[in-house]
Amino acid sequence: MPDTSRLFFALWPDDKTRKTLSRLTQSVSAQTLKWVKPYNFHVTLVFLGSVDKDTEALIKLAAADINAQPFTLTFDALNYWSKPKVLCLTCRQPAPEPAVMLASQLRAAAENLGLHTDERPYTPHITLARHVRHLPQTVIEPVTWQAEAFCLVESCSEPEGVFYKVIQQWPFIKPGANPGQYL
Repeated sequence: MPDTSRLFFALWPDDKTRKTLSRLTQSVSAQTLKWVKPYNFHVTLVFLGSVDKDTEALIKLAAADINAQPFTLTFDALNYWSKPKVLCLTCRQPAPEPAVMLASQLRAAAENLGLHTDERPYTPHITLARHVRHLPQTVIEPVTWQAEAFCLVESCSEPEGVFYKVIQQWPFIKPGANPGQYL
């Protein structure tokens, strides 16, 4: 049986955004849920699932060919998703075109390698808590996320729980820059 890793493409927050998200979770009054650890905050672009090392190498090569522009996401809605029982932040406005294009390109790259991906339209979200039973009645301040790179991330299971490890990061191209010139 080949050695596999559970992988996904994501946006990874800078320290300022991570601290803002952490403060937001501390302001929400809710019981019987499991908060996501601040070091695990991210915005999933495409979930890849269990991937063997050869396919991982190919997905890294495919990702290196993707050119994306920086964009901003404003997370301004707190939502409860009943089927996965999660509390998450979402954007009231549709995702900006560069975000949708990036997710689409990453999905196509994965599918070209035979990986099955989510067919639903891309919806940026940040999972804040799991094992949630209802939406807490809380007013939140919007969280602005400046996306300047995307990452390949591994989901690692440990006795203490799951943690996410960035495997590789690809910076976005500055508007007006040459394709080989990165941030």
